[in-house]
Amino acid sequence: MVSPRAAAEPERRSREQRTSDSRTRILDAAVACLVESGYAGTTTLTIQNRAGVSRGRLLHHFPSKENLLVAAAQHLATSRFAADGLARADLPAADVDADARLDQAVDVMWFTYQQAYFWASVELWTAARTDEALAAALLPAERRLGAAIRQTVDAFFEDYADPARAALLRETLLTSMRGVALTYGFDPRDPRTDPHLEQWKQLARLLLLPGT
Repeated sequence: MVSPRAAAEPERRSREQRTSDSRTRILDAAVACLVESGYAGTTTLTIQNRAGVSRGRLLHHFPSKENLLVAAAQHLATSRFAADGLARADLPAADVDADARLDQAVDVMWFTYQQAYFWASVELWTAARTDEALAAALLPAERRLGAAIRQTVDAFFEDYADPARAALLRETLLTSMRGVALTYGFDPRDPRTDPHLEQWKQLARLLLLPGT
């Protein structure tokens, strides 16, 4: 005979899974709306319809538009950075081909600025300039994500040079790549042939490889 507690356990897990699934659908829908329609064109109603959830379900997870959109951009950025970032990259060993390893690391970093989560974030950054509620929700989330990204980059670059040089390269690459990527919003082109890419690789070698 199955005990009531044992019978209730699968049901509880099922409810938790449904809750998680609906939350993920909402977050994915919010990012898609941000990228396609921009911040001004993204409403909770369009997100709700795209996610295929009820109004009550959406408000249960995210009571405000600001928190929903910030959570959406952070969710995608965190998951994709973990999947596509340096921590997961299949790079050659530093003692086998240090130059190739650095070059590929720069490629991986640049690749992250071509993804949907970057453009979703750009929409939020721009809107936050004149929206105090959005800025208040965005700032702590961006600081947490930025710290996680810096930690991953630092863990990679520390194999090459002293911490000061590694930190200098990290900040230069992150800020420069962000700035260059923004121009793709009005001047789309092949990021693989961007002239800055080779310059970033040269800078990485100069700062991190002795005798370069």
